[in-house]
Amino acid sequence: MKPVLSVLSLTGAILGTLACGHKDARPEAHELPKVAVSVVALGAPESGAWVAATLQSTRTAMLSTRMAAQVKRVLVQEGQRVAAGTLLISLGDEDLQGQLKAAETGLATVEAHHRRIQALQAQKASTLAELEQVQAQVAQAQAGVTALKANIAYTQLRAPFSGVVQSRKVNEGDFVGPGMPLLELVGDGEQELVATLSEDEAKGLKAGAKLKFESEGVEGEAQITGLAPGGDQYSHKGTLRAKVLKPKGLRQGSFARILVPGLPVAQELSVPRSALVQRGELTGVFIAKEGHAELRWLSLGEGTGSYLSVRSGLKQGEQVIDRPGALQDGQPIDLGVNRAK
Repeated sequence: MKPVLSVLSLTGAILGTLACGHKDARPEAHELPKVAVSVVALGAPESGAWVAATLQSTRTAMLSTRMAAQVKRVLVQEGQRVAAGTLLISLGDEDLQGQLKAAETGLATVEAHHRRIQALQAQKASTLAELEQVQAQVAQAQAGVTALKANIAYTQLRAPFSGVVQSRKVNEGDFVGPGMPLLELVGDGEQELVATLSEDEAKGLKAGAKLKFESEGVEGEAQITGLAPGGDQYSHKGTLRAKVLKPKGLRQGSFARILVPGLPVAQELSVPRSALVQRGELTGVFIAKEGHAELRWLSLGEGTGSYLSVRSGLKQGEQVIDRPGALQDGQPIDLGVNRAK
């Protein structure tokens, strides 16, 4: 069981006693401001351990070309949002256009010859073999034209889906070859978390289960969509994929942490984030001690949800004031009588 701290919730304001009656009345010297508080006992933070993950889109494409060509135009920039079908990169196609014209001329010639043979065949002036031969020539010429048109289409790289240009790897004038990555496109819509888990970490998890995660200070929830067994021959770890349910629109490629339930948690103290006070680069909390608020500087570690672990600066059983507001070091406080059990 993880050690638990008693946390104080600030419930009242500073009480100043003002004298009534005569104008010249002054507050008595012994009447000092006090703070009304109630003690709240919290259980241990949620059990489990954090596993590193990466946030990414469920639709990602690395565009490349299937031929050698020179980059003629790059029509998008990194970070630009594009719709499906938008022209992104145009490659030089002058050679292919010339080959296409020659192929179309050849097709027209063989089609004309095919019509003459058909006319002769109708008059019984040609053989069936001649007709079959010219039909094969027509089919071959048509296939050549179709292939060239397809290759020309490959010189115009268009967005396969709507999304954001994640990275651009070429500039105008560059010479590219088959399979060379030109541009990465990240799709709009659903996002997922991808993590690698050991056999022990994946124990008890299954597709459909929901997990909590954190990314860039934002808490969220994800649902497991895929869990592959440890297939890596060196690390013996498998891959976990979890669809982000909430929140939406997080930054692609961000580092995230998934809370895997059931894993052992280090035995260390923790404090709620709401109890922290910041003074420049120092972070601390207020401790209720002998009727006063004592400011204590802390060394903090990783966190679980709304809690942060404490490396040093606190002892088990000390009372931490939650949501201290404008509380000052050494200020008298009143713990009150409304203590939670």
